[in-house]
Amino acid sequence: MADRPNGAIYRRVAARVPGDPGRRRLAARGSAASAGGVARAAVGAGVSGVAEERKGRPVAQKSTLRWPIADEQTPDLVLERFAPEETYKTRVYGALKQAIANMDIYSSPAPTWLDERQLSERLGVSRTPIREAIAMLEQQGFVKSMPRRGIIVLRKTKREVIEMIQAWAALEGMAARLVVERASDAGIAQLRALFKEFDDRHKPADYLGEYSTANIRFHQTIIELSGSNVLAEMTENLLLHVRGVRQITIGRDDRASQSIIDHLGIIEALEQRDVERAEKLARDHTLGLATYVERHSEGIFD
Repeated sequence: MADRPNGAIYRRVAARVPGDPGRRRLAARGSAASAGGVARAAVGAGVSGVAEERKGRPVAQKSTLRWPIADEQTPDLVLERFAPEETYKTRVYGALKQAIANMDIYSSPAPTWLDERQLSERLGVSRTPIREAIAMLEQQGFVKSMPRRGIIVLRKTKREVIEMIQAWAALEGMAARLVVERASDAGIAQLRALFKEFDDRHKPADYLGEYSTANIRFHQTIIELSGSNVLAEMTENLLLHVRGVRQITIGRDDRASQSIIDHLGIIEALEQRDVERAEKLARDHTLGLATYVERHSEGIFD
């Protein structure tokens, strides 16, 4: 039986054609199927999502509790349930890709597994669009389906991550150039606002979790302010791995103290509309991360 966007399962039934008792026609009738039933958490939390039948079509009720969308990395897979009319392949793909990008897969050597059934329940869709979305993510190198085991989120090797960081450096350097040319003063001011709480009494090294969040947001905001959809799409596929390594290394060897100095220098160049300096500082700052990973990657890729 085919999946329908509204979550109902359809079956063929015979119905007599009016005026002709000798003939029958086929009609589609929807069975009142829940669009996922009660969603259960894969990692310890839950939301309720029960569908009711109205005029033969299930209508999703608003959940009393909602899955949050993470603004920072988390070891959990964070997903938000969406309405049945939105449950087609591209929506599922977008939700899973965003959730995977928010995961921290490098803080622990243990592999990260996803379960198709739990994904189906938590998003309130059938397994068909889940499988289609997983196939798309597998083609892009985010996950790999393992027969009789599940779906594993792929980690990269040390060399692969270094090359990703180097690619990000080139892209962010160009983004900084475009920010100088395109962004408003108010847009650039967003970057400085990220670090306004940090000073000699509130040092990044003493508040690593808080600073790490600001650090990741800084690099993402530069890409966003560039106004380039192509740069945004290219860095999106690198984010899972570059972000994870930034998160781990920022607390090592007092890197946070140097990081904020670099960031403020980049912001100053952007504010002064100095194209060449802004591009160079942004590129060199991220290349510094690649060099650090090359020399000090203990515990990350072991």
